[in-house]
Amino acid sequence: MQKLLTQPLGRRQICLIVEDSTFDQEMMARVVHRSQPDMLIEIAPSLRSARVALANHSVSLILLDNNLPDGVGANFALELAAEARLSQIPVIIVSDWPSPFMWEKAASAGVQFIVEKSEFGARHITEVMGRTRSKRHRAI
Repeated sequence: MQKLLTQPLGRRQICLIVEDSTFDQEMMARVVHRSQPDMLIEIAPSLRSARVALANHSVSLILLDNNLPDGVGANFALELAAEARLSQIPVIIVSDWPSPFMWEKAASAGVQFIVEKSEFGARHITEVMGRTRSKRHRAI
């Protein structure tokens, strides 16, 4: 069940939410819109559908659950970090039960935050997107 908001893309930013729970997808989408009202949301309920979304869209932010039906989010973050184009996308892992192994892999992959779902808020997105904008301005 992939869904991309039906507004014209143009140069609008896209947040890819990789999460299999509909309840958590909706919570994350609300948080994104609180922080970045103009950001479009694409939902990927599996790693496989996330790979398809990344092949088809220029994604600005990834919110990633660690426990997905077809794999582990922290391993996916390492996969993203290994590809030049995808390694530039900021990743926030939003998980129910962060494990010690997940922290190590996420740090190796350059994940911006690891947040428990109950603690996830707009401030995390605001900070990450602010860092991303600062990097772009310094590069110009």
